[in-house]
Amino acid sequence: MTALNGLRAIPTEDRAWLMTALADALAGGAPVLPVGPDVDPEAIAAIQREPLPEGTAVVVRTSGSSGIPKAVALTADALRASAEATHERFGGPGQWLVALPAHLISGLQMLVRSELAGTRPVFLDGGFDPERFLAAVDEMDAAAMDAEAAARRYVSLVPVQLSRLLDRAETDPDTVDALRSFDAVLVGGQSVSLALRRRAHELGVKLRRSYGMTETAGGCVYDGVEIGETRIRIRAGEVQIAGPSLAAGYLGDAAQTAERFITEEGRDGALTRWYRTGDAGELLGGMLTVTGRLDRVIISGGVNVSLDEVERVAREIDGWESAVALGVPHPEWGERASLVVEIAEGAAPFDEVRAAIRERLGAAAAPEWATELEALPRLAGGKPDYAALRTWRERLSSSFAEVRASDSGDSGRSAGESGGTAGQEEGAPA
Repeated sequence: MTALNGLRAIPTEDRAWLMTALADALAGGAPVLPVGPDVDPEAIAAIQREPLPEGTAVVVRTSGSSGIPKAVALTADALRASAEATHERFGGPGQWLVALPAHLISGLQMLVRSELAGTRPVFLDGGFDPERFLAAVDEMDAAAMDAEAAARRYVSLVPVQLSRLLDRAETDPDTVDALRSFDAVLVGGQSVSLALRRRAHELGVKLRRSYGMTETAGGCVYDGVEIGETRIRIRAGEVQIAGPSLAAGYLGDAAQTAERFITEEGRDGALTRWYRTGDAGELLGGMLTVTGRLDRVIISGGVNVSLDEVERVAREIDGWESAVALGVPHPEWGERASLVVEIAEGAAPFDEVRAAIRERLGAAAAPEWATELEALPRLAGGKPDYAALRTWRERLSSSFAEVRASDSGDSGRSAGESGGTAGQEEGAPA
């Protein structure tokens, strides 16, 4: 459907229409809003009622892992700059295997790169699964349009997808061969643990770590180094990004646009537009290290603790690769970290994880308890759904409070909830 503002909302399941409309938008035609499954029609209608920034080619809704999704306006120039910078860094254009949702920037950018390269992307259908991945790899050459460009193969994954492929590769040579056939396996969306990187390296996978977001038209830093004309700086501990791939702004939210996209005059008098990422990071030897979200910091016993750093250490331990850290109220410390993790066979005991975090990050960062789930709630792009986990955690705390208030015993209560020694619980968010 097309709105008065000219924005065409296109279901991502209709790939032929999406690719045709995307090509038209990149050439200066009507702008496109890729729509994923189960999206509230009123949310789409609200976006279509908003005036579009000049030059808008695509509007992408953010994944909303920490709150309400935002609608980001991207110009054709920004999308093109990002795609061309990626291919330049990788040594040339190629054919892309699309294993991520096309309504998110991570999946959509693979379509943009394909359009500019003159190759037909191959889609992994039916949800991510190693078997489907291998079948899609077999389809790649047959789907190519430009034989020269298709000589190179690329795929973009999130860490949980890569982990599943590496699990299978340990006992299946065909999976190893498939992963090695890619000239670059781009992994982003969240931090990639050192353990996961080592496993990929040992199998000969050409892993490239990507950092970027919808507001930068996708990945703009690979393996800690800027691509294309991207510039990085750190201000008050925050990572800030400039360059031609920056978005035009947020639809219907002028205040948020003004807060996150700032323009400053340099020493030479030139104006530069910067995007404030909200990420904490460091530049060491010209390489960017992102240490977590600035809003993912708790104060525990008067000490600032980065929940992302707690996650990073936990995920380096066997069986804890999926760990998510949450902040929970504590009667003595104010707040303490806690962990939620997917059940894994042979996982290291919680006491070992807690000790490792205490040793690396200090006593204030040591998690109070851990909860095992059959599966973490995740967003379409594979990121943990922090908003859903926080809601679940609040309900869990309320249930413990009700148990204590009714004086019905301690059977549903962990030692961690009472502020004693760390314990483990089981449960699942709704």
